Amino acid sequence: MDEREGKIRAAIFAQVKELYELRKGRESFAPGVSPVPYAGRVYDAEEVQALVESALDFWLTLGPYGEQFEKELAQFLNVKHVIMTNSGSSANLLALSSLLSPKLKNPLRPGDEVITVAASFPTTVNPIIQNGLVPVFVDVQLGTYNLDTSKLEEAISERTRAICVAHTLGNPFDLEAVLRVVERYDLYLIEDACDALGSRYDGKMVGSFGQLSTFSFYPAHHITTGEGGAVATNSGKLAWIVRSFRDWGRDCWCEPGEDDVCGKRFSYQLGSLPHGYDHKYTYTHIGYNLKPLDLQAAIGVQQLKKLPRFVEHRKRNFRRLYQGLQRHSRYLILPQATPKADPAWFGFPITIRPDAGFSKNELVDFLEERKVATRSVFAGNLIRHPAYQHVRYRVVDSLANTDYLMSNTFFVGVYPGLDEVRVDYVLSVFDQFMAEFTGAGETRVTATQGH
Repeated sequence: MDEREGKIRAAIFAQVKELYELRKGRESFAPGVSPVPYAGRVYDAEEVQALVESALDFWLTLGPYGEQFEKELAQFLNVKHVIMTNSGSSANLLALSSLLSPKLKNPLRPGDEVITVAASFPTTVNPIIQNGLVPVFVDVQLGTYNLDTSKLEEAISERTRAICVAHTLGNPFDLEAVLRVVERYDLYLIEDACDALGSRYDGKMVGSFGQLSTFSFYPAHHITTGEGGAVATNSGKLAWIVRSFRDWGRDCWCEPGEDDVCGKRFSYQLGSLPHGYDHKYTYTHIGYNLKPLDLQAAIGVQQLKKLPRFVEHRKRNFRRLYQGLQRHSRYLILPQATPKADPAWFGFPITIRPDAGFSKNELVDFLEERKVATRSVFAGNLIRHPAYQHVRYRVVDSLANTDYLMSNTFFVGVYPGLDEVRVDYVLSVFDQFMAEFTGAGETRVTATQGH
């Protein structure tokens, strides 16, 4: 870069920062008028400057920033390999598809069973179906909203080959119990950690326990690249297979723009191709093109720097909500962390007790009317949805808690964009509801940050 280009870039970055600060300075909060989102992107001028810098370089396809992002995320998770994708849903598809690769000694085959839960986001389960496998649905626990591990042994059959479940709303599932079953029956484990980046179980980062794990960087998640996701693994072979599926199914491991890294580009003989057929155009898998842009990775590199702070902010907001809602626990089931878990909560889930005297819809309507955003716990019970009416699956016992969750559970936000003023406003709206709908007339007690 010559001196003139450097000065032009410096001027652009200065103006980008000025524009960001101008827009940020216009933000304000008016209780009952301004929305309190359940989630959202949290960023500053650094992300915008990085995005502009990447655009000025005009690399576009995944490149230097992608390599940096993958390396730094792997270091954060303490895993050997991270493969960036264009979404968390794509990450789930790649992780599951990779387990059917003929490159594995004992791959999954169509008709094999994968244990999961119906209280799930669709794209945790869809790759099971899309790959011709059979989902086996196990119920969840109210409070943790995770897989009920006491049902796992009952779920096992001679066709069971894998477990694929999410750490619900950032709360790690009981990995100790799950890993016991995984080891006993020689199963694959895919951790869907799309809502749980930064959560820990027994001191270790989630996403570092299974053979494969997945993450999402959609704006609602712990960090964002706009759209974006990643697959993590400690297996070099699985990392190569995931990249192959991501990159059209090709056998070659050269990155775009690279040629002949192995030094044998025209020396292979694979399949029934002629000897020496160009390795860059040789395909081992029925793959996809699920790569992100380097523009997205540029944002992600800056977001990763802020991730520890984001995680602490989520925990702080969670504590504040928990303390403020405890006095309503006769009506509400409040969330609880799985034993040994240290969640970086994605949201604050709340379940209405059977004898509360009011419904989820009444409370949700009251909150929404006062600009407090709520969300259902994803699909509720996935098999109740039209898309799954004719899908082949197996259900273990009943899904009683899943059905109860579907009708009686929702969540509010804890994301770092919510400050104390906004969280206290949310608590005040809950207090208003309880006073009006239950006649409790309880006096507002300001929440504190400590336990």
